[in-house]
Amino acid sequence: MAVVDRRQEADPGDAPPKRPKSERGASRRDAPGSDGKAKPRSARRRSRELAVQGLYQWLVAGEDSGVIEAYLSEAEGFDKADREHFRHLLHGGIREIEALHAAIAPHIDRKLEELSPVEHATLLVGTYEFLHHAEIPYRVIINEAVELAKTLGGTDGYKYVNGVLDRVAAKLRPNG
Repeated sequence: MAVVDRRQEADPGDAPPKRPKSERGASRRDAPGSDGKAKPRSARRRSRELAVQGLYQWLVAGEDSGVIEAYLSEAEGFDKADREHFRHLLHGGIREIEALHAAIAPHIDRKLEELSPVEHATLLVGTYEFLHHAEIPYRVIINEAVELAKTLGGTDGYKYVNGVLDRVAAKLRPNG
């Protein structure tokens, strides 16, 4: 059986002629951030990313929070982060680890020690924001955490983070 190219059978008059790219208008592909390049991160997103990295370092190596902050302040892109938010998340996450664990533990299906360090750090950041940043809508906190888990975590870790933070949010912010 011969393969037939159906495109050649169509009447050329059925479709409008294709204009050169230089004459075409802007398309969705031309929108900012949709050209295959990463969108620039907001200062808050960058601070969350750095805080997750710092909490990861604290969870895995037990480093002092001051040493972690000094190390991350040298990281590329630190100058674009919301430094105050970063400090609140990093130091607050470490200082309030017990309260954060108490808020997370009822909503996970395993022991805290068995969580991936990236998921664990991401859950800490999200839970800390639920508790201390009422000005940030809970959906923004969850979406940011999911994006961080996609970027920094394992293949499906973001799904786990999404489910856990959704349940934590329902408990900590029952009115949204």
